[in-house]
Amino acid sequence: MSGFRQVDEREIWSGFVYRLVAGTFESPSGDRFERFVFRTSGAVSVVPIVYAADDAAREEPRVVLISQYRAAHDEIVVEIPAGVRDVEGEADEDNARRELVEEVGLIAGRIEPLGTIYPSAGMTDSTNSIFLATELTPTAASPHGPEERHSEVFDIPLREAIEWIESGRIVDAKSVVGILLAERRLRGG
Repeated sequence: MSGFRQVDEREIWSGFVYRLVAGTFESPSGDRFERFVFRTSGAVSVVPIVYAADDAAREEPRVVLISQYRAAHDEIVVEIPAGVRDVEGEADEDNARRELVEEVGLIAGRIEPLGTIYPSAGMTDSTNSIFLATELTPTAASPHGPEERHSEVFDIPLREAIEWIESGRIVDAKSVVGILLAERRLRGG
């Protein structure tokens, strides 16, 4: 193991899904140091894949994206659908299915895990579990909050989404990782 250990923690602030704590840690050499950490239940993300109506061979996968305002960056950000783990005891897969309906109005006939990431390991214990959703059926979306109510849902070819990543048009970490993992999974990797 690393030899580092946490010896204490005190809460500085608490909100809806985040808590800011001051943790005291000890290094392998016995030095004590303090770090501020945001504690959270984490989140889930979904890469929804659809096929064009005229693509009978299902050769051209398209990814459904959401463009919404993000206050932390004060800009519109292009992302895959996602949401925090805010229902006690809810399994990640169920959370992913719920977020898919809420944000973009799609029901997944099939959902499979792509992986879990640490979105910002230097400042939060948050994890984000990413899923691939296919066999999608449209339904009514039920957006939460002003950002989702004023969002734009659209789909583009998966290959174009990768170009958007390469050009810097998609910069959201969960979306970059999710889209690249989905593309690899769909190609059989």
